[in-house]
Amino acid sequence: MVEKRLIPVKLDTYKPLREVVFETLREAIINGLLKPGERMMEIQLAEQLGVSRTPVREAIRKLELEGFVVMMPRKGAYVAGISLKDIVDVFEVRAALEALAAGLAAERITDEELETLERMLVRIGECIDNNDLQELIEFDTAFHEALYQASRNEKLVQIINNLREQIQRFRSTSLAYPGRMKEALEEHKKIVEAISERKAEQAQQLAQQHIENAENSMLEAIKDKDFSDVE
Repeated sequence: MVEKRLIPVKLDTYKPLREVVFETLREAIINGLLKPGERMMEIQLAEQLGVSRTPVREAIRKLELEGFVVMMPRKGAYVAGISLKDIVDVFEVRAALEALAAGLAAERITDEELETLERMLVRIGECIDNNDLQELIEFDTAFHEALYQASRNEKLVQIINNLREQIQRFRSTSLAYPGRMKEALEEHKKIVEAISERKAEQAQQLAQQHIENAENSMLEAIKDKDFSDVE
């Protein structure tokens, strides 16, 4: 049975209902509200979200196409598990892309964009002080996206966006690891400092190390919690 923890979707939006339901369920999976291995039961999900079963069914099909859900013959839909190889593969690609983005940003960033990054660092620090993981994830995501945009490379941004959902799925687990939030903030500060000083090579190295540290935190969190959903 799916626990009563999802909230009804807002219907005052320009988006089609099936899209709103899809985004809501995807967010629930990314944030761990719907856990790997958990059954996606249409009736219960529809009741929780305040919709009919049809948009839920359509959303589950789309989630399957994006790899968030697996269909088991004669059993139904389940939240997809995470393999260690999935984690390593995503972080390897992300480390290379983040390093490239940081290096290019050091060469191309504007003063206004640099100020935006610095303001985000302040907000991230406030989230840490308030122990607000959810808001921290939002600002951490915004920080990295601002860094990508500062690279002035549209193809790079597009490729990273293709990994966005998988990155988000891992981000909360990594940042929740004890001590990781403060470590990540210090790493962000060093990256921004290198970018502000136009030290492209140093920015690349720091960005790559930042992602490798995030991967290590993710793997440590998995080991500590002994996740049965990780293969």
